[in-house]
Formats: sequence, C-alpha cells, structure tokens
Amino acid sequence: MTEYRWVRVASCESVPVREGRAAQLGDREIAIFNLGDQFLAVDGQCPHRGGPLADGIVSGTSVVCPLHAWKIDLGTGCVQRPAVNGSCVATYPVRVEDGTIVVGLPLDTPVVAVRRSNGAAA
Repeated sequence: MTEYRWVRVASCESVPVREGRAAQLGDREIAIFNLGDQFLAVDGQCPHRGGPLADGIVSGTSVVCPLHAWKIDLGTGCVQRPAVNGSCVATYPVRVEDGTIVVGLPLDTPVVAVRRSNGAAA
C-alpha cells in the first residue's frame, strides 16, 4: 500500500466546475480538475507532446489536451483517444478538508513549495 504526504494545494472555490488548474508541487506539475461532485488530479503534461492538461476541455471524467486533442481519463490517467497502448499520466488521490483541495503525493516526492498557476504560494 502506497503511503502519501498530503499537500494543501488550493481552495475549492479557486477551481471552477468543469475546469482545471495547474499547481507546481516541488519538481512536479499537476493538474487539478473540478468535476462538480469531486476533484481529481493528474500529472500536468499530456504524454503526447507535453501539452498543459489543466488548460484542456473537461468532458465527463476526461480532459482533452488543448494541443493535439488527446483525450485522457482523469480517473485512471490512461489515454482514451487516440488508441495508444500503455500511454498514461500519473494520477493522485485528492480529498477536501475545510474547503481546501489536498493532494496525496508519494512519500518519496520532494515538495519544496507549492505554486499555483498564477504564481502565488499556497
């Protein structure tokens, strides 16, 4: 069982419904999505050409990369379109505590600072 370091990332109200936001956690950029009834987090770059997934269009429980329209399942991190075997991004557990989005990072992940896409510290 994986153990996590839980990191406060952003307030719930800072991620509008059906949108994503980028956050820099140490050396890792993640994308956090508000699906209305839950928040999901994945690595921030598309596995195809590194497109910014947080800027993509949310469709159901997927996001469409804004660069080349690759569709990524936000629950599994796997590419749904085009059909590419084994191409996925990492997913991260998310919970909400007192109106704040908290993301679980594996314990071996260095976290120096949390930066939101607008450059502000969390």
